Amino acid sequence: MKERIRLLLIEDHQMVRQGLVALLSSVDDLEVVGSVGDGLDGVEAYRSKLPDVTLIDLQMPRLNGVETIRRVRSEFPDARFVVLTTFNGDEDIYRALQAGARSYLLKGMPLDDLLSTIRAVHSGKLHIPSSVGEKLAQRVSGQELTARELSVLERIVAGRSNRDISSDLYISEATVKTHINSLLGKLGVADRTHAATVAIERGLVSHR
Repeated sequence: MKERIRLLLIEDHQMVRQGLVALLSSVDDLEVVGSVGDGLDGVEAYRSKLPDVTLIDLQMPRLNGVETIRRVRSEFPDARFVVLTTFNGDEDIYRALQAGARSYLLKGMPLDDLLSTIRAVHSGKLHIPSSVGEKLAQRVSGQELTARELSVLERIVAGRSNRDISSDLYISEATVKTHINSLLGKLGVADRTHAATVAIERGLVSHR
């Protein structure tokens, strides 16, 4: 009998996690060796279980998916992660793959797609669905925001005024306006409201 692929699940929504455990445990060549609800527990579970493939969500309490991948791979460079999430912003995808994820899937995909991805990643392949590849191409071809522009953008999303942002970042209001004009141009939007919407859609700022 062929050796089964050992899976670890890191997912903060209990019903989703339990559903995945039940679903994947019913597949002949898969074995779920652990399932946990946040990134810190995920790091510990990885150390103790040493799974072949880990399915991981992005937005989780205590430690998010990208940081979890980074921590595990700093200890276990060959660790193989499949991101399974509802977030499809190009920045989310870019960060996850940059951290070392070998695939990026959206929840709700057909079971056959999930299974073929797990098997492909286990065999050492990268598996990037075409829709994800298109998003990633947008990210790579676009102009990257500077750290200061991102700080300003985060505060725009939080509803802060130019005066508030000036106070928060210890810069003049004129400098704030310069950064806003620059980031509007890079994002291809005309105003702050559209910038905030695009920032959330693309995953440029935290979802929570």
